[in-house]
Amino acid sequence: MNSKTILATFLVTSFMISFSQSYESHKYETLFSEDNFEVRNYEPVLKAKTYSEKGSNDNFGKLFRYISGYNEKNQKISMTTPVYMKQENEKSMMEFVLPSKFSLENVSQPLSNQVEIYKDKGGLYASVRYSGYSNSSKRNKHRKVLIQKLKELDINPLGDFLYLSYDSPYKFYNRRNEVVVAIKDFEKIN
Repeated sequence: MNSKTILATFLVTSFMISFSQSYESHKYETLFSEDNFEVRNYEPVLKAKTYSEKGSNDNFGKLFRYISGYNEKNQKISMTTPVYMKQENEKSMMEFVLPSKFSLENVSQPLSNQVEIYKDKGGLYASVRYSGYSNSSKRNKHRKVLIQKLKELDINPLGDFLYLSYDSPYKFYNRRNEVVVAIKDFEKIN
């Protein structure tokens, strides 16, 4: 095969993969929507969480090993969306949502002590959606957009901002990313 054939095959395969992936997603109800801003009520869900030192990018690998079978039951666990990320002082955090068929009673526990399974209680969150490949500049820009929108609507944020990614790195088109933050309360805006 020549290089043009290899490139064409790669592009077609990547295109097909990017449009054929469908993952279970963390369920929520949209309470308010305006442009790329939403207020949502998320359902409780199980998550797998890990931390790493700032600058290290091994969080995904630790979680992927867990869902690939590095757990007590040697069980493969389906990938879901979104992937939650947060920067905490000198550490970064990443979480995978676990499929809804699992509970704390039946989920396979990780073999690594660096992966924790816990029940996220869900709740009210405000979000701003953006597209393309995410980076720190885009995350900061959209975090500021979210802060401004919350001020305009007199909504109080609670806790840290989380960065959500819905797509595999092989998806080139219609990528979905979000900045979200828990909020104290929300009264429907007319």
